[in-house]
Amino acid sequence: MRISISGPPGSGKTTVCRLVAERLDYDCILVGQIFRQMALERKVDLDTFGRLAEEDETIDKELDERMLALARANENIVLEGRLTGAMLKGKKLPVYAVFVTANEGIRADRIAEREGHDRGEVLAELRTRERSEKKRYLAYYGIDPFDRSIYDLWIDSSEKSAEEIADLVIEGARKGSHEYARQDSKA
Repeated sequence: MRISISGPPGSGKTTVCRLVAERLDYDCILVGQIFRQMALERKVDLDTFGRLAEEDETIDKELDERMLALARANENIVLEGRLTGAMLKGKKLPVYAVFVTANEGIRADRIAEREGHDRGEVLAELRTRERSEKKRYLAYYGIDPFDRSIYDLWIDSSEKSAEEIADLVIEGARKGSHEYARQDSKA
């Protein structure tokens, strides 16, 4: 069964993705790592590559195609990225799509602590980044990443541990995989 974990920065999605993949003995694919690999292939640093991606939408399209190819090639996979669930569902690939979020103040605290930055600056950057991403995702893909209807499970991580969330994801995915099997058998 394919599982996607989406959510905003600082929500805990990467940690949850790794835990779920480890517990299920699945491959763990982080879309951010694919992006970093693409920057290495072009021999540019990550910041430069990010600016190039803002001006050249073919970079995002290539990133999407790489992620989709990995998802098509492996049904026992957990993918982490802002749009993975919406993209996989849009391509009619069976996926249990999860969105992990948290209060923006908590997310800012987590990022500031992890990266050693000022909380106020991180919070301002989060707000700017999320406005930009929402605008781009709507323009490029017609996807609102905060549209709850896309996801099978929506979890607020503000007061839950990554381990608790991983448990909920696995439980939901196992139940959801039965739903996919029933849908496939009706076809």
